[in-house]
Amino acid sequence: MAVPDAVPIRNALISVSDKLGLADFAAGLHRAGVQIFSTGGTARHLEDCGIPVQDVADYTGFPEMLDGRVKTLHPKIFGGILARRERDDHMQAIDDHDIEPFDLVVVNLYPFRETVARQGVSRSEAIEQIDIGGPSLVRAAAKNQQDVAVATAPEQYREILEQLQTLGGTTLEFRQRLACEAFQHTAAYDRAIADYLSGESVSGEFPVTMSMNFRRKNLLRYGENPHQKAALYAEPNVRAANLVSARQLNGKELSYNNLLDLDSALSIVRGFSQPAASVIKHNNPCGAATADKLSRACRKALEGDPLSAFGSVLGFNRTVDLATAEALCEPGLFIEAIVAPDFEAAAVGLLTTKPKWRENVRLMQVGRLDDPNRSTERRFISGGLLIQDADRLPSASLQWKTPTQTQVTDALWDDISFAWEMVRHVKSNAIVLAKDTALIGVGAGQMSRVDSVDISIDKAGDRATGSVLASDAFFPFPDSIEAAAEAGIVAIIQPGGSRRDQEVIEACDRHQIPMVMTGRRHFRH
Repeated sequence: MAVPDAVPIRNALISVSDKLGLADFAAGLHRAGVQIFSTGGTARHLEDCGIPVQDVADYTGFPEMLDGRVKTLHPKIFGGILARRERDDHMQAIDDHDIEPFDLVVVNLYPFRETVARQGVSRSEAIEQIDIGGPSLVRAAAKNQQDVAVATAPEQYREILEQLQTLGGTTLEFRQRLACEAFQHTAAYDRAIADYLSGESVSGEFPVTMSMNFRRKNLLRYGENPHQKAALYAEPNVRAANLVSARQLNGKELSYNNLLDLDSALSIVRGFSQPAASVIKHNNPCGAATADKLSRACRKALEGDPLSAFGSVLGFNRTVDLATAEALCEPGLFIEAIVAPDFEAAAVGLLTTKPKWRENVRLMQVGRLDDPNRSTERRFISGGLLIQDADRLPSASLQWKTPTQTQVTDALWDDISFAWEMVRHVKSNAIVLAKDTALIGVGAGQMSRVDSVDISIDKAGDRATGSVLASDAFFPFPDSIEAAAEAGIVAIIQPGGSRRDQEVIEACDRHQIPMVMTGRRHFRH
């Protein structure tokens, strides 16, 4: 079927760093009668695959030089790409100079981002991976989208061959889409270079200008509410375990809220070295625990707030084994989604067959929980973007002080440290109660700190007796201490720094409650 705006492909220029799928693509072009022009390693690769190639150096009469820095930067190349076919003077000019018109340009760029992501790469190595000819070819072909198709990714090869085989060439609509993707490709490439040279990827300083390049992974059913549309975008070159690149082993499509909760669950458990579990509801932890075994941590976490745990999202920092799966399959529990480094086959079998929610539970395998490679956090506000260092600094316990007369006993330090780690994950004003390295009460997002204290105590109930309390910021008044003492709380950890610190310390001393001051707050808005 002929299409009026379909442009035949007679000559193609191919010069790529990523040779994935190239041999099959070039073979398809050759079978369709396309003459292929190529350079250096790409030409050798195609020749080794038995595909006839016209070497660019032979075509231009100018050798590749300067260790490959100059090979396609020549009028016979760019004239053939930029010539407008509908203009007689353009076509006469390239005919006068014996220039072949190129109908397809296939280029992907030197692996700059992959190079600078390697540990120990030198600046000179990075500089050598700044492509010059490649972006020029891509931009030239994309500019002349009226007549030239440009491919910058192996994922585009299949559709090019399909259009060539069924339509005899590429359609204008397709060429326009390829051109848009090409400019997105070169923009992201230049952004990566600018970020590196500005020092962002080395020192973590905030650049003067910032651009972001994300690629849509999929559309979501809806956003936070059914009337809101939503989509998920992937950030390039994120190597640490994350939800966007995770493998889904079971369950329905992830929702917008699922992704937010799973990300929070993952953030909590990756902060612990011991086996850890977290239980998230509406983007706040309602349970969390550490233990010597993952199954034990799981049970402790679910016991933190059994009512809220129904319909929750769970996170683990170890492979989910059969014993942990058995704990999750106990009657009366409903789980929306689970994120973990991995799942044993027996655990997957149990989780997807035994409980009533077997067909629905989302199982997300993220791989090894290395430290996140991004040291900053970004949040959009009306008219702009906020960026800050991520609150991931380990607790500097050697700098903690205990200003109360009553000192912390050795038996309480594990719970105090656990509570302080957890409070950074709760929305301000944040109060958490912990016992036996498990979360037993949470007060989150209240306008008054004493309200958060009351809520956490109410959640803990009788379990509050013998627990420790962590506050994300200082106590402005001693009223929270009075409430804690009445509930039987035996230790408190907080940043300090209030004008009334001494009143708070004196309140603790009256009740013989040791209080640790960290000098660092953990607001989470």
